[in-house]
Amino acid sequence: MDAIVTAGGIPKPEEPLFEYTQGKSKALLDVAGKPMIQWVLDALCAADTIDKIIIMGLPDDGSLNCSKIAHYMPNQGSMLENIRAGILQLKQIKPAAQHALIVSSDIPTITSAMVDWVVDTCMQTDQDVYYNLIQRDVMEKRFPGSKRTYTHLKDVEVCGGDMNVIRTMTVTSDDNFFERLISARKSVFKQASLIGYGTLILFLLRQLTLEDAIQRVAKRLNLTGRAIICPFAEVGMDVDKPFQLELVRKDLAARSAA
Repeated sequence: MDAIVTAGGIPKPEEPLFEYTQGKSKALLDVAGKPMIQWVLDALCAADTIDKIIIMGLPDDGSLNCSKIAHYMPNQGSMLENIRAGILQLKQIKPAAQHALIVSSDIPTITSAMVDWVVDTCMQTDQDVYYNLIQRDVMEKRFPGSKRTYTHLKDVEVCGGDMNVIRTMTVTSDDNFFERLISARKSVFKQASLIGYGTLILFLLRQLTLEDAIQRVAKRLNLTGRAIICPFAEVGMDVDKPFQLELVRKDLAARSAA
């Protein structure tokens, strides 16, 4: 499988990480002696399941090291637009590509074994979208004090992962859901209309199980989907705030020392 790494985020002055980035890319923040994205690339480069890598949002300036990098593309303005542009570029490079691994550049504690687990587990079935979720107890045991945002469902409490798989055809088809997601991204009412108001109400009342939620949303978007309970907290340990940056710096410094 091929990977698309999203690295277009540049914190704004009002955002928590701006004092660290000062108008530069979050992906290039120093984490234990390396740019944060380099840790992600190290994991992807060492993973047996990954072939080519496309980096979204950074220039090809020679600062990153990974033999699997096939292309760099400029930031397209939003996460969804970066994913879409990355998949379209992948299809130019490899027209036969059926699925792509979407990886955020701000999960530096992942390892190659975790990448392989995600790809192998997803490919046990044939779906349009695979979404990794981490249970609260798993996250808090591995990263105490990480203060993730959790979704409360009827049967489980989870946070989202930042390494997921999507079928390339969902982007390249004429009637793809990416167009609808992009147009709805700034309107809660448009987002609610995508998943259905009945589903939204059941979610707010915590009357949906995880499987119910996935199947309802997938059916509404005319997709097939699968939620995967990921055993690796690292897949959801993204860096959005200064204390999370310091947390992963300490964690990876300890890994390097070991």
